Amino acid sequence: NKNAAFISCLDIDSGNITRLTEDRPGTVVTNPLWFDQDTIGYLKRGALYRQALQTDGAASVVFAPPVSISNVNYRANQSLLTFMAAVYPNCTLMESAAAKQRAAQRPDSAMVYDNLWARHWNEWMTPEKASVFTAPVARADEQWTVGRETSLAAMLPHTADPLTRWAVDDYAVSPSGSSLAFVVRPPTDNMTWSTNVDIYLAATGGGARPRLLTGRVGGAASAPAFSWDGQRLAWLQMETAGYEADINRIYIYTLATRETVAVAYDWDASPHALAWSRDNRALYAVVSSRGRNIVVEVDAVTGKRRELTSDGSAGAVRPVDARRVLLVHSSTEAPADIRLLDTRSCASSQLTRANQDKLQDVQLSRAEDFWFTGARGDRVHGWVVRPYAYDRRKRYPLALLMHGGPQQASTQGFSTAQWNPNMYAGAGFVTVQVNFHGSPGYGQNFTDSVRRRWGDYPYVDLMRAVDYVASRVGSVDRARMVALGGSFGGYMANWINGHTSRFAALVAHDGKFSTVSGYYGTDELWFPEWDLGKPWDAAGRVVLEQNNPERFAGRFKTPTLFVQGERDFRIPATESLGAWAMLRRRGIPARLVYFPDEDHWVTRAGNSVRWYTEVLDWITQWTNTTAPYRIRSG
Repeated sequence: NKNAAFISCLDIDSGNITRLTEDRPGTVVTNPLWFDQDTIGYLKRGALYRQALQTDGAASVVFAPPVSISNVNYRANQSLLTFMAAVYPNCTLMESAAAKQRAAQRPDSAMVYDNLWARHWNEWMTPEKASVFTAPVARADEQWTVGRETSLAAMLPHTADPLTRWAVDDYAVSPSGSSLAFVVRPPTDNMTWSTNVDIYLAATGGGARPRLLTGRVGGAASAPAFSWDGQRLAWLQMETAGYEADINRIYIYTLATRETVAVAYDWDASPHALAWSRDNRALYAVVSSRGRNIVVEVDAVTGKRRELTSDGSAGAVRPVDARRVLLVHSSTEAPADIRLLDTRSCASSQLTRANQDKLQDVQLSRAEDFWFTGARGDRVHGWVVRPYAYDRRKRYPLALLMHGGPQQASTQGFSTAQWNPNMYAGAGFVTVQVNFHGSPGYGQNFTDSVRRRWGDYPYVDLMRAVDYVASRVGSVDRARMVALGGSFGGYMANWINGHTSRFAALVAHDGKFSTVSGYYGTDELWFPEWDLGKPWDAAGRVVLEQNNPERFAGRFKTPTLFVQGERDFRIPATESLGAWAMLRRRGIPARLVYFPDEDHWVTRAGNSVRWYTEVLDWITQWTNTTAPYRIRSG
């Protein structure tokens, strides 16, 4: 469980890579930045360090605040640091640290909540809230001094309840360092049923009240990005209040005129990241498209678009010059590496091979497209990955991997989490992934269509996909099929259990068993309210029950493995415990794998290995499959 995160320097022209910080397991450095051409900076254990541009160079502390900081930027032209830190309301870093020490000396541990959220994702709310700060840096030879910090969000209105989740989520600073845009939810009580997220623009020198840029829009704003000349600010904007999977529009604000315009408004796609071209004429948008994450060039005035990549999964776009951009790229058969893309020819070259030595004896199969007719008569897209040492003359078990969301997608990228299709193909399964109704990348109508149809359209799509693969791809033993899913995919595993017995076994990771109890126990109420409804409302109750796996509990008969993290507040542990208890009480084979230290995901390396061990052991056992390797070491 000891990972290493280290910094290397890549020479774009020569391709040479120099490791700069130590790579010993247990040593983690993050947030690399440039202080100047010869000096880098990074965070280590919440403090900011600087180091000469050489391997294992001597590191010096630049800033060791009493509160851990994150998301650090440095602007040399202003000698300015910007960073985020979680502090008590209206407190400096030092005052917040003192307040936390006083709180630790209380004779009791009670937290009293009057407003929602009381908890979010994997943590209970505390008075400490993330804010964005600036601080001057004085450099005199080898002596660096960081001055008093200024909170740019301090002048905004605050809720009177210190436990309400009012916090800065993200920010961007202009190239000159004079302006900063930050993302924050409006400070209101009971924030769990509102998706409203705003962007404010502030002068880094402080003093003036930050300017609200998104006050007339009720949806979520995200991903602010300044143009290289600092004259314009772009961001992504959802316009439908209460809907977290609404289409993202591109908004551009001109600082001099204070005018905001939307570009490419006719684009039936939803970008999730933005970067400006070096000539300030275009934006590079990362967008889901047909099961891939691609880079699209968008003219910042006309909205005209041009696809720069077509396959795999691209992200982390960084312009180098007027013609070239760096990006991180992966595919089903290749982990992430850095590529250099020519934006005129769309040709790219791979600059790194970070896992080449680790993959020498590993077979990774390519994901193959397939299309079929799904619910509503729509064309639906999926992926199939053939098993290790595939022989078309043999019969193989099938593993159906069901993604979360439902407004997410299985993309042609390399996953380091629990749903890498090659893990199942490597164990001998024909592995199928389906981008059922609700998945992004196929037009917003396709995404929106899953509303109030959780148990309908996705189920129809999944069953038809299995039929298609079994008949067209061939080599599938229909008596040895399993279905696995996490989050919404776990919900779908429970739904399948009440509607078909065609699968030999199921796996439900952090999946909802009851849409009613799931509503009351989750942390973000806007999600079930938009997609299904409110359980005390007559119309909402009908929809919730129509899509409720628990309503069909008497029909469950398929052996199921449940996996649950205790710290998952999106899908609380009681959902998995309830479904597991029901099956055990009825004498149906079921197993619970419980991680007391994990949340909605399994992130610790040892736990991830155990997750795969339990899951692969379960599905091979119930399909009478012998994997080409030993699953359990003991």
